[in-house]
Amino acid sequence: MHQDVLPTRLSLPGDTPAVAVGTVLAGRYQVIQTLGVGGMGAVYKVFDQELSRIVALKTILPELAATPAALKRFKQEVLLAQQIVHKNVVRIFDIGEDGPLKFITMEFIEGVDLKTYLSQRGTLPPTEAAAIIREVCVALDAAHAAGVVHRDLKPQNIMIAPDGHVCVMDFGIAQSAQTRGGTITGTLIGTPEYMSPEQARLEDVDHRSDIFSLGLIFYELLTGNQAFHGDTVVETLFVRTKESAVPPSEVDPKVPKVANDIVVKCLQIDREKRYQTIAEILHDLRTDDPSQLIAASGISKSVRQHTTRYGKWIALSLAVLAGIVAAFVVRAYFGRAPAHDPQTVLIADFVNQTDESVFDGTLEPVVKIALEGAVFISAYDRPQVVRTLGLAPVAGRLDEAGAVKIALSQGLDVVLSGTLRRQGGGYLLSVKAIRPVTGETISIAESTASDKAEVLLITTKLAGRVRKALGDDTSESTQRFGNETLTSVSLEAIHEYATAMEALSNGKHEEALQSFSKAVNTDSNFGLAYAGMAIASVNLRRQEDAEKYIRLANIHLGSMTERERYRTRGSYYLIFGNRRKCVEEYGTLIAQFPSDVAAYNNLALCSTQLRELTKGIQVERQAAAILPKRAMYRFNIAVYTAYNSDFQTAEREARAVQELDPSYDSGFVALAFAQLGSGQLTRVAETYQSLEKMSLAKNSKAGVSRAAAGLADLAIYEGRFDDSAKILEQGAASDLTNKYRDRAAAKFAALAYARLLQGKKEAATQAAQAALDAAKTVEIRFLAGRIFALAGQSAQAKELAAGLAAELQTEPQVYAKLLDGDVALQDGDARRAIDLFTEANTMLDTWIGRFELGRAYLEAKAYVEADSEFDRCIKRRGEALSLFLEETPTYGYFPQVYYYLGRVREGNKSPDFADLYRRYLEIREKAGEDPLLPEIHKRISTSSH
Repeated sequence: MHQDVLPTRLSLPGDTPAVAVGTVLAGRYQVIQTLGVGGMGAVYKVFDQELSRIVALKTILPELAATPAALKRFKQEVLLAQQIVHKNVVRIFDIGEDGPLKFITMEFIEGVDLKTYLSQRGTLPPTEAAAIIREVCVALDAAHAAGVVHRDLKPQNIMIAPDGHVCVMDFGIAQSAQTRGGTITGTLIGTPEYMSPEQARLEDVDHRSDIFSLGLIFYELLTGNQAFHGDTVVETLFVRTKESAVPPSEVDPKVPKVANDIVVKCLQIDREKRYQTIAEILHDLRTDDPSQLIAASGISKSVRQHTTRYGKWIALSLAVLAGIVAAFVVRAYFGRAPAHDPQTVLIADFVNQTDESVFDGTLEPVVKIALEGAVFISAYDRPQVVRTLGLAPVAGRLDEAGAVKIALSQGLDVVLSGTLRRQGGGYLLSVKAIRPVTGETISIAESTASDKAEVLLITTKLAGRVRKALGDDTSESTQRFGNETLTSVSLEAIHEYATAMEALSNGKHEEALQSFSKAVNTDSNFGLAYAGMAIASVNLRRQEDAEKYIRLANIHLGSMTERERYRTRGSYYLIFGNRRKCVEEYGTLIAQFPSDVAAYNNLALCSTQLRELTKGIQVERQAAAILPKRAMYRFNIAVYTAYNSDFQTAEREARAVQELDPSYDSGFVALAFAQLGSGQLTRVAETYQSLEKMSLAKNSKAGVSRAAAGLADLAIYEGRFDDSAKILEQGAASDLTNKYRDRAAAKFAALAYARLLQGKKEAATQAAQAALDAAKTVEIRFLAGRIFALAGQSAQAKELAAGLAAELQTEPQVYAKLLDGDVALQDGDARRAIDLFTEANTMLDTWIGRFELGRAYLEAKAYVEADSEFDRCIKRRGEALSLFLEETPTYGYFPQVYYYLGRVREGNKSPDFADLYRRYLEIREKAGEDPLLPEIHKRISTSSH
């Protein structure tokens, strides 16, 4: 049971304010628990109400933000620290403020800090100490590569999660402490016990200061003692500037020589004599443990044993760790965790030294699919750099160096490269897998093929060796069975498939269709190519083609790997609108392959289509957390929150989309939806006009079509029916020319609705028939059928309803009942209409279903019931932005809610009914085209007498 907590301000010693549990900071962060107070301020566990997630919030000491210059410098340091994206680094989200209180937010994890862990354990075994230091090193290496020096590295800033994962926090923030009141030279910065000699001497510091601090921590882990001692802090600091520490092996003879030597070299007083880079330390640590088998799992048991009841919570970098986020979501949603630590692999373009173009780009997708046969591996090749990672297309080849750079920026675990060359009459293929952070080689393997036909076989064989090196314990026979689905496809077909995927990733959907078609013409059993054709058709808004191709893909499920079978069936359910099966299929896919980010995205889509908007938003945020730079995922969040009538959040997310990709068509649509829902009509027009202008400049016919649909919808909303008709007629004609039949059908359906609102029933039914001629999707059949019903063409409406009712999925059956209800209502049978609309809403609770039910209750003079339905329509008005929640703008349907609710209140003799009529007039009176205007004025006039 939840209790309301009265938020109050408390006080902590010093100038740091404390915040009570229950307080909401900045209108967004609700304090759940106080985690502690440190040198920088207090730390809280908070719930981010806007993003629906738990984060850590650390307050900033007042003096760090006491002046504009100090605050500016602090923000610059935080921005610099945000650039560090690595699995061993706690990532900072943002800087915020609540009145005089300034704070930063970051991700969090349950666990203990190393100081607490060490106090509970005492001296650690050398192997465990080395394992912890190794992970701290890779975090420091990533930070130093980004130009960030920690300056306050200490055990308190190193967290160990219950699974043994080690991560470092507060990168770059200590540097800001020297700006208290401005940039001051000669200020003591850091924690005295872990300072370098140059810090103690108040000198400028660089990354080698972190190396000294690292040595102090390693010393303490190995011996249980600190390296330097003094009666006072000043004496302790002075000693390290003049005297070397006693070597740890002299304190404890069990300390291995290599570990001892690493510590001694880290703790050299002269920084020129220390290790000069973290990479040098990592090299010597590998010498200490050549097998590299010391891993976080060796720490996890102790962490679980020594974690307190309440624990200590802090941030863990989730944004780029697809596997860790995925594992969390799987546990939350499906109650199971993966057996292996998730691994993300970026596949560089293989070097083709054969002079045979059929191998160009052909082996990479084979490797990708073969690797993903392991449940814990997610692999990305060149097309996924765009489609999944959301990065710009790679110019030229994606060589190993370029892949390493991308992997470091995105926090990916492994880079795989390969070379194919001729050897005698056959071929030699070699592959190499490395850790981009450390440069460590994980696997080098090669194999020969006697002829071209065997190249695919050895490709999957070598991918299997990489899987094994990454920890896959799948039997060779099982791997071989999965790989047979790849090697049975011809080399030429896979080459065309790879070409198509490249085109698809670059938005060249027509070119993709052509290459996919060549692939299936070469190999008619190539199921993945049919699936690709379906995806390209969806992107081109050719629904009937998409349905045809995805059916063909599912005929060939037997030629796919297990993961691809899940994906293909999921696509089938998506395309055909079977939302429940879609949720089930993608849920199962996530449970089995927990790092599949596309599965989260599609699960969110299906949940949203079921009108489970809150769940859809939450799941989509998980996809965005895995790949935060993917504009598509942020766009989905924007439109889903708009559908959920949270227009302020929707606009913020839409702006973020435009920052990520200013030329992304959908970013404009999301922004227009948010502006429309919040009544910014002038800005809506400007946004769609900007989309049109940009689309014309880059010759994007699809963008021009979307802009026209949006401007026409705005015209319908405002009652400018003739303007809308002109835009829609021209737009539909252009869509047909460009073979966008679904887009043309949607425009004809909107035109039919505009003509119906004008009272031009014959023109309305003609437009409805044109919509059906262009496409016969579920949505078009329903919209056309509704026009027929409201225009008195009952027979045509019933025929469409019968066809929808005969379909297997729930959604067309729902729309069939709505059409039957419309016919009943037109025939004067309000009671039957109420029953049909109620049944439909029980099956799927849609905005248009609630609107129709309100009309039926009104005709039955059930005013209270009608009031409830129309009031619900107003509260859920975001769903009217796109009746089918698939981005086609339909907000022109919304204004009539005010007209009908005015009639309800008038019938119920409520005194405010005229206000609702006036709301309608505010929207549509200026255009002067609406036939309802005289009636409404008469009703208002009657009320004043």
